[in-house]
Amino acid sequence: MKHYFKDLYNYHHATNQAIVKLLMDCQHLVTERSLGLISHSINAHQIWNARINGTQPFGVFETHSLENISKFDTANYHSTIEIIDSTNLEKVIEYNNSKGEPFSNAVADILFHISNHHSHHRGQLISDLKSSGIPSIVTDYIFYKRKPIAL
Repeated sequence: MKHYFKDLYNYHHATNQAIVKLLMDCQHLVTERSLGLISHSINAHQIWNARINGTQPFGVFETHSLENISKFDTANYHSTIEIIDSTNLEKVIEYNNSKGEPFSNAVADILFHISNHHSHHRGQLISDLKSSGIPSIVTDYIFYKRKPIAL
């Protein structure tokens, strides 16, 4: 299971970095909505890592520069890999949501949620980019996993 989660987070990190590069290349077309969507996705990942690690979380809707989004995504990736390597994935974490309500979930469920959350907002972001005239990149997991066929 740990190998599977590492693979998912390698995918999310590679895809997030590709999207940030695309946004940087097309900065003049990037909308506030697009910047907000990718910032929120990165913030949420950091917030969940902070809940697991007991550290200070970002705000849910903080907006960041593209350079900082790239850095924060890399920090999130390394933090998540460390969580996967060092934590029993069945361990239950107690935390308060953004409204202050108490909850508890297993680390594996949190990791799946973060992954799903990235995919959800990435779809919104790609749609927003297309509407802004920014050429789309392929972000599907299966394309990430495909290896070129040797001829």
